[in-house]
Amino acid sequence: MEENLYYQQRLDKLKKLRDSGVSPFPNDLKCTHSSGEIFRNHSAVAKAELEAQKIEVSLAGRVMFMRSFGKACFVKLKDRDGTIQAYVKKDALPDADWEIFLQAEVGDFLWLRGYLFRTKTDELSIHAEALRLAVKTLQQLPEKFHGLTDVEARYRQRYVDLIMNDEVKEVFLKRSAVIQKIRQFLTTRSFVEVETPMM
Repeated sequence: MEENLYYQQRLDKLKKLRDSGVSPFPNDLKCTHSSGEIFRNHSAVAKAELEAQKIEVSLAGRVMFMRSFGKACFVKLKDRDGTIQAYVKKDALPDADWEIFLQAEVGDFLWLRGYLFRTKTDELSIHAEALRLAVKTLQQLPEKFHGLTDVEARYRQRYVDLIMNDEVKEVFLKRSAVIQKIRQFLTTRSFVEVETPMM
């Protein structure tokens, strides 16, 4: 699809959301967990135990993938710690939440609240009981399987590279940690950090 047409379709959906009274950029969403916390605390919990405990979580993440089955959909949400799958079903959501979900696309940020369960393939997932749009994205993400292969484009659009490539994100996180340790090492030895233009 032509990029301008795609952008216009997103603008139309944004207008439709606003006209229906839905804020496309709310600032009152509260998350209880990140995907990393969920996997650290519950990845060893068996399917039957998860069903018995019905552990409630809420988190927000960027929609990276959607697989729809009519009135149900599997969604991959990516947050700061990683990716987690959510199961969104019309019968399990309030009607208003389902209508919001129908406007969601890959690249948008969704907030959802639900309980943990395991799918038939034993994947730890969230069964959504409430859902809100956290951010409506206007730009299209690169195709999932090809990603950003052009090196020039990757350097020009670093923000897109960070969204699509977890390896690049890891490099930035490690670099930040190394610089922090060097700074801490020098600070404890009474070194003073001065930026070059000040000298």
